[in-house]
Amino acid sequence: MIDFTSQFGQTVKRHLTEDYFIWLTTVDSHLMPQPRPVWFIWEDDSFLIFSEPKTHKVRHVSKHGGVALHFNTADGKAEQDIIVFTGTAKIDASLPPAHEVPPYLEKYKTGIEELGMSPEEFGQKYSVAIRVKAVSVRGW
Repeated sequence: MIDFTSQFGQTVKRHLTEDYFIWLTTVDSHLMPQPRPVWFIWEDDSFLIFSEPKTHKVRHVSKHGGVALHFNTADGKAEQDIIVFTGTAKIDASLPPAHEVPPYLEKYKTGIEELGMSPEEFGQKYSVAIRVKAVSVRGW
């Protein structure tokens, strides 16, 4: 889906590997967009996000799978590194807990510690895996 050899693709890849969070926009029961920052990892052509079970984003994804994701821009004028994904989100009950997903734990181990939690406690609290299959990416 993404040509990581192009200049834009290289910018996308840098954000996918280096950014700490991404903005996930779901839609509520009134079809109003609801953006929120989330921790994520990129695997192949999809995002993996973990959530507490009783959150709005979990309810939204369960009812309306269409989502958008975007990074903060690289500059204060929003003229650089504009990257917007659209995709389909699903709850993925087949995945192990967050702390048993090595790339996720590696990326967020310090953040989990800063929350005052062990990896196991984090995995119990953030027990819902959301998989977002990227459908398109646009930007400049």
